[in-house]
This record gives sequence, C-alpha cells and structure tokens, in this order.
Amino acid sequence: MDRIVDIATDGQHLSAHRGFLLVQRDGEEIGRVPLDDIHAVIVHAHGVTWSGTLVARLAERGAPIVFCGANHAPVAVTLPLEGHHAQAARMQAQMNASRPLAKQLWRRIVSAKIAMQGSLLAARGVEGAQAFAFMARRVTSGDKENLEAQAARRYWPLLMGRDFRRDRDAAGANALLNYGYAVMRAACARAVVAAGLHPTLGIQHSNRGNAFALADDLIEPFRPLVDGVAERLVRAGVVTLDPAVKRRFARLIAFDVRIGDEASPVSVAAQRLARSLARAFETGRAELALFDPPSPVEWAAATAPDLDPSGT
Repeated sequence: MDRIVDIATDGQHLSAHRGFLLVQRDGEEIGRVPLDDIHAVIVHAHGVTWSGTLVARLAERGAPIVFCGANHAPVAVTLPLEGHHAQAARMQAQMNASRPLAKQLWRRIVSAKIAMQGSLLAARGVEGAQAFAFMARRVTSGDKENLEAQAARRYWPLLMGRDFRRDRDAAGANALLNYGYAVMRAACARAVVAAGLHPTLGIQHSNRGNAFALADDLIEPFRPLVDGVAERLVRAGVVTLDPAVKRRFARLIAFDVRIGDEASPVSVAAQRLARSLARAFETGRAELALFDPPSPVEWAAATAPDLDPSGT
C-alpha cells in the first residue's frame, strides 16, 4: 500500500520505532504508519524534528522526504545513495548520453504532456481542445519551437478561466497545484532513484541548485492529472489546502493509467517511465514507456473533487 504521509502541524518529532514511522508531540504519540507502506513523506510544518534512524529506514525503502516552503512547493529532498544493482553503470550511461538522444527524449515527453492537456480539455468539453493534438504532433527534437510554452499559454485560460495566472507564490488554486505537483514530484524522484539514475542530471531541466532536475523532466506528462483535480476543486469552491484536499491529491498516485494494453497505478507508471529512460540511455534509442491519455470517463474518475474528511 503506497501512502503519502503529510506533516503539516508545527513542532512534531518524527522517528522510527519497530517498523513504524512514529509521530510525537511533547513526548506523546500522535500517530504511526508502517514504514513499508510509505511512498513518500512531505513536510510543510515549522519546527519539525526527526531522527537519523528514520531517515535511514526510509532511504532503505526508497521513500523520499520532501521539504516544502510556505507556498507548498518543494525546496529540498532526501534520497537514497543506492537505488539499483546496476546504478553505477546506469549513471555512467546517463552522463554519457548524447545531446541528440536527450533532445529526442524531451520531444517525446513534451508531446505526451501536450496530448494530456488536450485530452483533459476535451474531456471537459472545452472548445479549442482539438488544437492540442495537432501541437503534440508538431513537437520537434528538443522542442525548438517551444511548443510546450505555446500550449501552456492556451491551456491555463481554457482550463481555469481567462483571469487565471500560474504563479508558484500565489494562494488559492496555485497553492493547490503546488501541493499536487509536490506529490507527483516525490513519486517521480523515487522512481528515478529506483531505476538507478541520478535525479540531478536532467534531460532538459538543468539548474545547478536543482536536485530534482530529472524528476522535473519526467513529471511533465503527469501534471495534467494534478491540474484536473485542482480545477474541479476550485469549481466546487474549494481553494484552501486543508488535510482532506491533501489526501485527495495523494490518492492520485493510486489512479490507474494505461500503458499500451496494461493498466498501472500512477506510482508504477512513474517507475516504468524511469526504467525505460534508463534503457534509453544504455541503448541510445529514444523509446519511453509513456502512458496513454485517459478517456473522458477515466478523467472524470481521476479528477472528481470527492473529499474524505475522515482520512480513511
């Protein structure tokens, strides 16, 4: 069972105890979660402390700890040093990958992202959605025409309304998006390390201070899943990032997507994508295991704004 553990209350202490993540405040236990069930831990609160043993136990299981700023966007992450038996060889292949290969891989990722955006808009019945399939087919090696940005300029007003502006530091819908992306980023970071790749060495994203660069590349096709949930929540009048909303975004990693004839949860789809990327680096062939855009019925199920206040 993959669970996203969100720490949002100030002053808590996190430790490992007999196979559990133990949450305490002022020496009293608040809750516990089996370590084997944890997909990632996301920390938003101030004054949180943790034991070195907990960090080691989570790393042994490949579960990252993601630390977020006040805008709910990630600012730091812990990741294991070893994630795959062939890690050294795969990282070497990753570092030696040719620029033409990286550009072809980026073309496939951008094309998949734009196709997902168009699929979401079409599922919502938005006029103009058909243009996105055309744009996805037009993406060239390295996205020289920057169709990713061109699509984004059309996409956000169509999905969220003409007055919406994507701003990482803004509240409301933007804060919802930040948190949803943090969940997906954690899943992709975990998948990257498990595949024996280095998360700092991106295909397209290359910021010297970004430890998530490769995860930021692989997250792109998954972003519209978050966008769809955020849009539905906002239209339902939900703009505050409370525990029930966080649980709604966390449930996305269990949603099934289709890769060919197989259905896999998003968390597994991220792993399959990362493994296919590792093979691409080793073989020099730009082949990626990208999932198909959901059908309108699947979009409705994936993005329904159903909140569970009980946390069950």
